Amino acid sequence: MALIETESLVLKCYSLAEADKIVVLFTQDHGIVRAVAKGAKRLKSKFGSGLEPFSVVRITYFEKEVVELVSVQKIELLRSYFAAASDPEFLNKFSYLADLLAALLPPHDPNETIYRMVKACLNTAEADGSGLTAIGVYFELWLLRLNGLLPDWSRCSDCRREFRESDVADVTANFHLLCSNCRRAASGRPIDERHRAIYAAVLRLSPDQFAGIHGNDRSHLIELSNVLKRIISQAIGREIAGERSFSTFNAR
Repeated sequence: MALIETESLVLKCYSLAEADKIVVLFTQDHGIVRAVAKGAKRLKSKFGSGLEPFSVVRITYFEKEVVELVSVQKIELLRSYFAAASDPEFLNKFSYLADLLAALLPPHDPNETIYRMVKACLNTAEADGSGLTAIGVYFELWLLRLNGLLPDWSRCSDCRREFRESDVADVTANFHLLCSNCRRAASGRPIDERHRAIYAAVLRLSPDQFAGIHGNDRSHLIELSNVLKRIISQAIGREIAGERSFSTFNAR
């Protein structure tokens, strides 16, 4: 039995029996961890408000090799996003993003880069709730890239020519792009220079910089997010609950 202490983000909580909860955590040092918090539903629980979704906590837990669920011993609240999470749009967006983390990241596989990215996205969204659409795209795209699932949209998948600013491309079945010369016919699912500019900006900017520059381009952000959602759904073999408003960007 190992006693582990680490910083963590609380992603979700579920009821277990009469007094306990199952907590899904994204830990800084050990990745996604699922834990039992005994007595967490009691009025005088020792965990207090430390299990609120999207809280940053320092958690101490016991881990056994043969048991999937670890046992929470102590939680210290480091930062709460309770006020931001009272906004239904914030709560919906980050509940969906939490589902992405749990679906795409293997349990107990640390990834500090993604951990820092998630915290930066939370801080940006808390500071300016109007940028939630941009933050969602930023999160989706980086999560795909860091999992090796992001296609290269800088050039045509067939002829390998780099796209010019004025080029309009089509999405293929494997979510790569075809230029106008290589596509057989227009599919009605174009990726234009604005979509590609947003894609490129995510890869070079911080979340707050990206939201500040592209946060008002809502139509292109939503269209791009719909494509990213389809890549994610294909990768995990199912649709992620929480955001289901896919547009006409169906892969051919």
